[in-house]
Amino acid sequence: MITRNCRLNYPPSLLREPIISQLIQRFDLTANILQAHISLEEGWLEMELIGEPHTLKAALLWLEDSGIEVVDLA
Repeated sequence: MITRNCRLNYPPSLLREPIISQLIQRFDLTANILQAHISLEEGWLEMELIGEPHTLKAALLWLEDSGIEVVDLA
């Protein structure tokens, strides 16, 4: 298992979608939300994701393909 901290920047069109729920179910990850901000115009959250390396990589690619910007946090 590895841990990855990242910030997810949501476009307005995805603010009401259950992205984190889908992420956990599809990729069997553990998610710890560290900070979040949601408004009518924008949304972002900083989270810690824990999972197997290949699964975590696939999950981050899925997020980007869904239209969410993924930024690694140091």
